[in-house]
Amino acid sequence: MTKSWRANWNYPTRIWAGPGRIAELSAGCAQLGMRRPLLVTDSGLKEHPMIRSALASLASATLFSDVKGNPTAGNVAAGLAAFRDSGADGVVAFGGGSALDAGKVIAFMSGQSRPLWDFEDIGDWWTRADPAGIAPVVAVPTTAGTGSEVGRAGVILNEHTHQKKIIFHPQMMPGIVISDPALTLGLPPPVTAATGIDAFVHCFEAYCAPGFHPLADGLALEGMRLIALHLPRAYGDGADMEARANMLAAASMGAAAFQKGLGAVHAIAHPVGSWFDTHHGLTNGVILPYVMRHNRHAIADKSVIIARLLGLANPNFDALLNWVLHFRRSLGIPDSLAQIGVHLDNATVIGTEAAADPSAGGNPIPVNAAALEKIFRAAVVGDLAAIE
Repeated sequence: MTKSWRANWNYPTRIWAGPGRIAELSAGCAQLGMRRPLLVTDSGLKEHPMIRSALASLASATLFSDVKGNPTAGNVAAGLAAFRDSGADGVVAFGGGSALDAGKVIAFMSGQSRPLWDFEDIGDWWTRADPAGIAPVVAVPTTAGTGSEVGRAGVILNEHTHQKKIIFHPQMMPGIVISDPALTLGLPPPVTAATGIDAFVHCFEAYCAPGFHPLADGLALEGMRLIALHLPRAYGDGADMEARANMLAAASMGAAAFQKGLGAVHAIAHPVGSWFDTHHGLTNGVILPYVMRHNRHAIADKSVIIARLLGLANPNFDALLNWVLHFRRSLGIPDSLAQIGVHLDNATVIGTEAAADPSAGGNPIPVNAAALEKIFRAAVVGDLAAIE
């Protein structure tokens, strides 16, 4: 019997999953009360047939595509101008993590009177927002990585300080997600690997974060299992619909799981991306084993569980670390940050900014600027043995 990859899910939001579900985009907009959506995507996708087809299905939509790979406050400001000039009443966030983050933040800011940075994810700053001023969002992911389609936040770069900031509000969650694996078919192998390893890191860090959240732990474990099985298949055959469907599911699972917390991988990757404009998922993939080594004693018990999940013959931390190293190499993920254009000139700044990043608080053991700088330095030169 052939298994169907078509389903409707309502956790953590409404997810319409399955090949061909993009045909229901106009229906999704209608269900959220949108008549004049702003379709937000990145500059690389604006001429793609999938975007042209989406616009054709939305009679009164306006396209906004001025979104960088690491979306900036300037991108959000330009998107807000387009939203207001077109009389938009909602957002279709369509693309990879950058487009999804930018689209969600544009929708969030569309009815706010305070500046963007007043809503950074600090304490209860989100309560400053006017909930009535948050426009609805339909999210359409075209990569399986960030899971931003099921997130309540967007990561935006402050161009003046070179710092990535997390803008958060519970109502930033998209009202409907169209998770159509057909939109990810043919994604180039390097992009498939970089986004897929991002999803794995989300699951891994969420599972290893301290605190009691069995729901998140269950999602994180199953997400890792799915990625271990299906990312190599999607990487090797871009037309593998089953692998693409499972990777989209795993990416959403990782993002839903990391409400429990992340850790030092993300804490370091955020300032690295700010200063060196690196791909976020690829950066996470490079840094992961260095942080694992640093957290070794704190995650020993959980490493056994993950190793068993992956079917490793000798389930312990060393076996898991070796599996991660092999898995990365099989996907063409570099061993060092230097291989993706990162250098040590900003090492002290990176350590300081990583310590201030909200993700640092979810690390299994407390980390300070000095510890994070040491991990960063080891990751730049590719010296795993430097982490004791």
